[in-house]
Amino acid sequence: MPGDPNRPIQSNISRNKLHMRHIKPGATIGILGGGQLGRMLAMAAARLGLQCHVFTPEPDACALQVVPRRTVASFSDKAALRRFASDCDVITYEFENVPAETAALLASRKPLFPDPRVLKTTQDRLIEKNFLQALGIATAPFAPVETAAELNQEIDSMGLPAILKTRRFGYDGKGQALIRNRKDVAPAWQRLGGRPCLLEGFVKFEREISVIVARGRDGKAICFDVTENKHRHHILQMSLVPARIPQQIDAKARRIAFRIANAFDYVGVLAVEMFVVRNARGRTLLVNEIAPRVHNSGHWTIDGASASQFEQHIRAVAGWPLSKPIRHGTIRMENLIGLEPDTSSKRLAAPGTALHLYGKVAARPGRKMGHVTTIVRVAR
Repeated sequence: MPGDPNRPIQSNISRNKLHMRHIKPGATIGILGGGQLGRMLAMAAARLGLQCHVFTPEPDACALQVVPRRTVASFSDKAALRRFASDCDVITYEFENVPAETAALLASRKPLFPDPRVLKTTQDRLIEKNFLQALGIATAPFAPVETAAELNQEIDSMGLPAILKTRRFGYDGKGQALIRNRKDVAPAWQRLGGRPCLLEGFVKFEREISVIVARGRDGKAICFDVTENKHRHHILQMSLVPARIPQQIDAKARRIAFRIANAFDYVGVLAVEMFVVRNARGRTLLVNEIAPRVHNSGHWTIDGASASQFEQHIRAVAGWPLSKPIRHGTIRMENLIGLEPDTSSKRLAAPGTALHLYGKVAARPGRKMGHVTTIVRVAR
């Protein structure tokens, strides 16, 4: 990105927001999106004496089960968006693929956190990688590709295996294809629809970690403990805290997360996913993705810490002081995917276990239906 990479990304709107007075208990926070993250944000807000109004296009969205006010309409429905904004004191979102036009309209009427300019960076993998590169933060090697010919040229340069990813709208393994050999190239390009993509070099990592950082309007930022993550079929299966990494890697991961949050002039909770890579010189970190929202790998904080990522996000967007969370011990969080919630009765009997089911209507393969948190070892 142009300019000084250490300079906060800040618009006139965001500068005004940073000096806005905090909202009071009883005020209304608008949430764009009605999935499980919106549901858990609303539950955290209720605990703090705040109300929530959820805007979602889906009439059966699980967040609607826990909020007093709702708008079910398209994100392109300007009249509905205006009515929604008029009922809210501050607005946030539970997922990063909010249309730019939607964010701009709402930001012109009410404070919206994080700033819409953050979405512009994180919605496009190429822009995000360039942003990280400008900050001097290491990533896997990458190259943009817009045609099949460019894809073959970049493979000649980068080598195989490699991962082809759509630049936009990818999560939980969607919008990406592993290219192991030349026979995989044409099918991968066709599978992703010939859209603008990013080719990434394949990273042999020791483990995957994430850092959940909360940053308030006053610029103060606090990290949760670094989390170790295990995926199955590109979907998060389990998170372990604390991550089994050396202290210097832990400290470096936190510094990277703080640097990204400060560069964005961020308000709210931000997740930074990283690879721990071992080479001849020791261990190092590569940033994989940024999620400008509360994150699946932070779900352990609901039962495993004195303040959850959801409470921290609500505090930040409300203009309240952040908590300094204390972890309750060694924590394991497991996602319940597809039909796995059918076994939840067994999990309820396990000691130190908390069950969260999201109230989704239909289970299907790959769909996150809930999670289980276990305090494996109590802190002493």
